[in-house]
Amino acid sequence: MTRDGQGFMVEQPKALPGPLRIEWGASQRSYITGHELRMRCEMKLQGDLQLLVLGRDLMETLEKAVFEAYTDTLKTRVDTDTPEEMRWLVMFPKLTQFSSKLVRQRFGVLGVTKDLADAWLEGELSELLAQSSQDVLPEGQPVVLMTMRGNVYLRTAMPVPDMAKIQSLVRLLECACREAQRVNAKLSEGSPWPTTTSVAWQSSRPE
Repeated sequence: MTRDGQGFMVEQPKALPGPLRIEWGASQRSYITGHELRMRCEMKLQGDLQLLVLGRDLMETLEKAVFEAYTDTLKTRVDTDTPEEMRWLVMFPKLTQFSSKLVRQRFGVLGVTKDLADAWLEGELSELLAQSSQDVLPEGQPVVLMTMRGNVYLRTAMPVPDMAKIQSLVRLLECACREAQRVNAKLSEGSPWPTTTSVAWQSSRPE
């Protein structure tokens, strides 16, 4: 718990499928007002395995913000300090075919390729996203679930800490991690990586 009682952090270095860090506190993203829950699971995935699921309402809001940044006469590109979840919207292809109608209605999915995004989403992750949309992730609640820099992250609005919801979201994160491991294993077998502009973006990103 922070000194002012407005946040907490829990670390579980021996958690499976990877070391887990859970934080609740003031939002670090402009698109989440108030407090947020953010989680990170260290998975040692290939660094270029870049996949993203986000609430459809949030995706539309961020797409509008990115479009305005590009069309602003004072800017020639999205700033390098813009969060990845915004930059990826203009970098990566969006998934258009979903096995679950509910998931298609409630979430946007994209990745370094459509095939990788589809492989990540298929099966258990799609099922759990559909289930989560009925309770812990109601319509309109901003949520981001992504793989980058070898880890898996989840971020969502949470005005007050709710243990039951946190536990449900940890299960969602763990599912995303297992599915990311599966995709990562297929790539490790020798499948070629697609050419992507992400390398250029990453090289210009400040530490």
